[in-house]
Amino acid sequence: MTTTKSGASAPAKDRLGALSILGYGAGDAANNLAFTTATMFLLVYYTDVAGISAAAVGTLFLVLRIFDAFTDVAAGRLVDKVNTKRWGKFRPFILFGSLPLLLLSVATFHVPQIGESGMLLYAYVTYGLLGIAYTLVNIPYGSLAAAMTQVPGERAKLASARTVGAAVVGGALGVFVAPQLGAGADLQGIFTTVTVSFVFIGMALYLFTFFTTKERVYRKIPHVTMKQSFATLKGNKPLLMLCFSSLLLLTGMISMTTAQIYLMRDVFDSVGLVAVISLSQLVLIFLLAPFVPLVVRKIGKRTAYIIGALIGAGGMVIAFFAPSAVVALVGLIIAMVGMLLVNMLIWAIEADTVEYGEWKTGVRTEGITYALFSFTRKTGQAFGGALAAYAIGLGGYVAGESLTSAAEWGIRAGVAGLPAVCVVLAALVMLFYPLTDKVHATIVSEITQRRAQEQADEGLTPTEAAMALGAEALSVESEPGAAGAQQDVSLSTAAFSTGRAQPGGAQDRKGRKKRSDTPQ
Repeated sequence: MTTTKSGASAPAKDRLGALSILGYGAGDAANNLAFTTATMFLLVYYTDVAGISAAAVGTLFLVLRIFDAFTDVAAGRLVDKVNTKRWGKFRPFILFGSLPLLLLSVATFHVPQIGESGMLLYAYVTYGLLGIAYTLVNIPYGSLAAAMTQVPGERAKLASARTVGAAVVGGALGVFVAPQLGAGADLQGIFTTVTVSFVFIGMALYLFTFFTTKERVYRKIPHVTMKQSFATLKGNKPLLMLCFSSLLLLTGMISMTTAQIYLMRDVFDSVGLVAVISLSQLVLIFLLAPFVPLVVRKIGKRTAYIIGALIGAGGMVIAFFAPSAVVALVGLIIAMVGMLLVNMLIWAIEADTVEYGEWKTGVRTEGITYALFSFTRKTGQAFGGALAAYAIGLGGYVAGESLTSAAEWGIRAGVAGLPAVCVVLAALVMLFYPLTDKVHATIVSEITQRRAQEQADEGLTPTEAAMALGAEALSVESEPGAAGAQQDVSLSTAAFSTGRAQPGGAQDRKGRKKRSDTPQ
């Protein structure tokens, strides 16, 4: 096995094809046809079209998004149990779950006039089902990245691709849909056209993802038991810390995204600037995306994450105190730069925690690992949506009525003040994140040696073992400070003869070594 020097590109055999990267990004574009549409417009739809109070919507968001977060764990277990010979572990969920997801998006934005209680019940049922359908597609989709490659630079490309895909959808919604939501507009007609057309666009994107992506990372155990799934989570300190940081980050980011239309439309009477924000996001994402792998190689994912979060918080503070629409616009765009950088990195960071769990237990469980990560993100989405709705509701906002000073500051708090606090706290958590790029490089080296020894013990030839391991398992692209990680590997080849050797630590009662939190 070879370890490239810091900053070097991955060997050609380990690189993902452009079509695979593009196809993976298309999957998140499809996901966000349902997710971002709901995030940006469902609060407006419920309050201004269905006539449900902002406070009631806040409770609905909180209850259903927390419920949805719990379904992630069940979905993760389901993904870990399933493994098809024809299509692999993750892609079948994308193929068969996509159409129900897109159809439920249509139903969610079509609340019938059946009385206040009836409409609220309908909203709970349809939005709840939408969340379940989204989980059954998004958990396998998110888990797929860790199974496509183990090379950090290639993972950064996948993370950038999915961020671009999501941003394209968000930008299109902001540019083409948001400006139409002014006073007197036929909101129901607009949302009908949008959601129905997204069924056809979304299916095309999902099918493109299905046919262009491939699972390449070797796994010894295709069907993982519940005990094995949860064993990989126990003691996975990097995953737990990332989840907590992500919870805070998503709370702030979703609150900002949900409330920004109220800031521009009701505070500054400039709803057209929502399109400018979305267009700026689209431009920024294409400007930033090509540089993310370089940033990862130069300063590492953890440092870049922290810097991005602080930039985002600074922009939010500007927006909170903005005296005019232009200043608010500048603040939100600055916040967007930071949030985009963090979101491009966070998926690659999550994928690294899969290897940490495998290193600790010997079992690879992308499904449950991503599920726990998604659980905390959806909890953050629940808190963020509720935070925006409660801030707006407590301020006294009433659709169609003049905006009071209290209502204005409620909107400002929901879009910028409270989100800034959450994002700063998210950055502080990552200051103590232990899975640096150097540590990850060492872990992947140890895992690869273990797999090679297991293949040798099974009597495979070196060529057969290499084929089983997968091309990307044979090299590790190191990150800042990772040069020489090969020499830091603490496990000898002989130590892997049972496939259960543990780096460092004391012996357990069965005579096996206990793993320490990081390689020695």
